[in-house]
Amino acid sequence: MEDLFSVKGKVVLITGGSRGIGLMMAKGFVKAGARVYISSRNAAKCQEVSAELSAVGTCMSIPADLSSEEGVKNLAVEFGLRETKLDVLINNSGAAWGAPLVSFPQKGWDKILSLNLVSIFNLTKELLPQLEQAGSTESPSRIINIGSIAAISTNSMEAYSYGTSKAAVHQLTRMLAKELAPKHITVNAIAPGRFPSKMTEYVMADKKTYDAEVESIPLKRWGQPDDIAGLSIFLASHAGAFLTGNIIPLDGGTLIA
Repeated sequence: MEDLFSVKGKVVLITGGSRGIGLMMAKGFVKAGARVYISSRNAAKCQEVSAELSAVGTCMSIPADLSSEEGVKNLAVEFGLRETKLDVLINNSGAAWGAPLVSFPQKGWDKILSLNLVSIFNLTKELLPQLEQAGSTESPSRIINIGSIAAISTNSMEAYSYGTSKAAVHQLTRMLAKELAPKHITVNAIAPGRFPSKMTEYVMADKKTYDAEVESIPLKRWGQPDDIAGLSIFLASHAGAFLTGNIIPLDGGTLIA
């Protein structure tokens, strides 16, 4: 049973791994014995987090700005100089943009779609050789895309491009799952609800708003590090080897409320 959920020795790359749920997942994989690479735009923060996590396991940083095609290619090249195979790719980097409908700017679409959606497609494409090298019939390599319940719920709080981009991530996940299954690569998405992060600071800063939101969640709490780390590790382990093309809500029951 211990081996069923083991990710020990697996090579894992997590984009946006220096904060928020990316950091939560990185900590979980490092503690579980994986060989973890984290990437983020902030080079200093990326290195700081890598050094911190290296105290309990193996973690290395490859800073990259994934909002451009060049940045994606640079990350793939730098990773390729270090590893010949990639067991688990977690596409987590993302951003949000909120504004009223009548004043929502074009750059609020361009930036969000480029980072949240296009970078996932491009990075997956660039890292296919390493993913194929790692996969086999019994032990496929894994791609885990981070979507959102904002892709399913219409309670978007005027984050029009964010929810739309994440809905596209869910569809891209299913399309890639079908395309890559013959190559022994599974593709699934996690759709988180509320977790503490930079994106949700504005809610946590207002106790009345935060308390009301918690009350609306059936399980009466926000997600915690073990929740996202546990699900991502499950998907990356042998226990998750037969799942592909799935969108898994991780929301404390928000979508059924």
